[in-house]
Amino acid sequence: MSIITAIVQNDTIKLPVHVPDGTQVEVVLPRETSGGEFEVAGSFFDTVRDLVGSVEGPADWAAEHDHYIHGTPKREAR
Repeated sequence: MSIITAIVQNDTIKLPVHVPDGTQVEVVLPRETSGGEFEVAGSFFDTVRDLVGSVEGPADWAAEHDHYIHGTPKREAR
């Protein structure tokens, strides 16, 4: 599979490469925002980066996640 960026002119998709007739393609359109602009979905890592800091929890969440998720005893203080 290849990802190709194309341009739409007069309701026609202009490809920068030759694609044989009969080739099945998948067209993914960006989402339209409320302001009429188009938003292109980012990568998985862009999504994760946008979510960093959006979850509130105890100060020791990272170190003691097993305790909070699975109920295991807290670790000894290091």
